[in-house]
Amino acid sequence: MSFFKKTLASFGIGSAQVDSVLQQEVLYPGQKVNITIHVYGGATEQEIDNIDLKLYCRYIKEVPADHNKNQQNTNRMRRMPQNYPLATWSLPYAFTIHPGESREFEVELDVPWNTPVTIGDAKVWLETGLDISMAKDPSDTDIVTVRPDPLLDGVLSALEAQGMRIRQVECEAVDGFELPFVQEFEFVPTTGPYHGRWRELELVAHRDTEQLTLWFEVDRHREGAKGMLASLLGVGQLKRELTIPLNATPTEAGQQVLEYLESTC
Repeated sequence: MSFFKKTLASFGIGSAQVDSVLQQEVLYPGQKVNITIHVYGGATEQEIDNIDLKLYCRYIKEVPADHNKNQQNTNRMRRMPQNYPLATWSLPYAFTIHPGESREFEVELDVPWNTPVTIGDAKVWLETGLDISMAKDPSDTDIVTVRPDPLLDGVLSALEAQGMRIRQVECEAVDGFELPFVQEFEFVPTTGPYHGRWRELELVAHRDTEQLTLWFEVDRHREGAKGMLASLLGVGQLKRELTIPLNATPTEAGQQVLEYLESTC
């Protein structure tokens, strides 16, 4: 093994490579995903100290706009993206990969409840990295598709059937949940019974081991509402909250939401 090849490998040239392959095209919260990790040897023999696998998502958090001590700027905030690891896995041992050799590792990850649905600005991805001593660590990133669990899908489908269309979906920072964010769905009525009555509907859903909890905020005015998450983050409580038991069918969940909105909005 030449000194030149070792030097190139330390800079990532001719180094071992990693590639992760998901066995499911679509991920669902509360289920498992099976992943095959392929490691390919490079031009030289290398010690792999670890394989690190993480399922990431991104959410938005408001942070101070600057650290200027000028009193006029103390209230300025800016929206900054934050990466959060939803699930992680690490290889419990080190191994050696030889030139031209390939290794495979089968991994099973739990997709947590409340993993963001990948519509709108929501993004979820799988990141795999090799930890190689004295070398640039190679990595592999794969964007994944996450669909709603059956109960939430029943709710979204019922709203869509009433002429509501999703305009924006974002994950935003909030306190009081096991994850540091919630996913907010913003709907606008284009046809149906809510057209002309509402300007927009905001929905936040949270699933735990006992129930699906939904929070709603309706804006009837052109100037726009204060926003649901501002209320969540503040001292007040949201006025419209609905809980759906987990033994409900998706159709029943959707019907409960429509009846609740009709009676309270």
